[in-house]
Amino acid sequence: MLPMADRDEREARRPEGADGPEASADGDAERRRRRAQFLRELNEARELRDRVQPRRARAARMRQQMRMRTFRW
Repeated sequence: MLPMADRDEREARRPEGADGPEASADGDAERRRRRAQFLRELNEARELRDRVQPRRARAARMRQQMRMRTFRW
């Protein structure tokens, strides 16, 4: 439970009409855009790490293959 002062500050920063459905749609679109950007950057970082450390990347692929082979559906 937030103290009353913190709750009041958070509500004061909220833009006008933020309670409406269009505001939540904008928030969802913004959240999806940020998430897509994060996943692109994460994938790029993984690719870079794989290029810089090929032995470690190969070992990780082998471990993943072994995991998939031993997984019971």
